[in-house]
Amino acid sequence: QVQLAEFGGGLAQTGGSLSLSCTVSGRTFSNYAMGWFRQAPGKEREFVVAVSRNGRRTDYADSVKGRFTISRDNARNTADLLMNSLKPEDTAVYYCAAREEPSFATSEIYTRVYDYPAWGQGTQVTVSS
Repeated sequence: QVQLAEFGGGLAQTGGSLSLSCTVSGRTFSNYAMGWFRQAPGKEREFVVAVSRNGRRTDYADSVKGRFTISRDNARNTADLLMNSLKPEDTAVYYCAAREEPSFATSEIYTRVYDYPAWGQGTQVTVSS
């Protein structure tokens, strides 16, 4: 059973930066495509960024392109999200998600909530104006 845990988050001012980290345990991290999603109060969970198993492919929501950067370290079992130039509309609970892939699928990325069967508990990010 794979387990995900998010760390980081908190409060930032507009224009500031925060870093989130997702650790994966219980299974081989390098077998998983990873994603970050967020959910603001009263809104549906939305895609933020995804990274392939081998880290060579990424995809970003238009709203965060140029500001957020995802990286993964298969040796440390982590997927990190660096968030720069934060805006009040980035305020949300941020979730990391994992999808186990077959050995031949190393470059797939997934952007839909239902693509991911495993989720972390979420971490709050609040950006003040």
